[in-house]
Amino acid sequence: MTSFLIGALLCLMGGLGAVTRFVLDTAVKQPWSRIPDNADERTAAIHAFPLSTLVVNIAASLLAGIVAAAFVYHGDPASPWRLVLATGFLGGFSTFSTAINESVTLLRKGKSAVAAANIVLEYVVPLLCVALGWWLAAAL
Repeated sequence: MTSFLIGALLCLMGGLGAVTRFVLDTAVKQPWSRIPDNADERTAAIHAFPLSTLVVNIAASLLAGIVAAAFVYHGDPASPWRLVLATGFLGGFSTFSTAINESVTLLRKGKSAVAAANIVLEYVVPLLCVALGWWLAAAL
């Protein structure tokens, strides 16, 4: 595969990853962000948590583990398809910069407990999901 073709596929897959992120983010965010009119402060704080970003990053991390292990155990680790899938699609799909920005926004709004939970979950859970994805692909 030529460098030009790899670059073109990276662009294409990055775009597809970003569109997939948008679809999943919207599907989670729309019902999650609806706060009932009679919601107490605790319920409103829970709904302030950026769940859709966490869901996207969990899915991306699980898939990253699967892709990495699949190429190591069942394919060619140097394959350009690994680069296209992991860097292209999953790079466009995952959104850790958004997670950090959402944490800063929560801190600025005085929601330090929600921000702290988001920071911990955005690092710990995706790391565990990469390990789980790696284990799943290795077991196949």
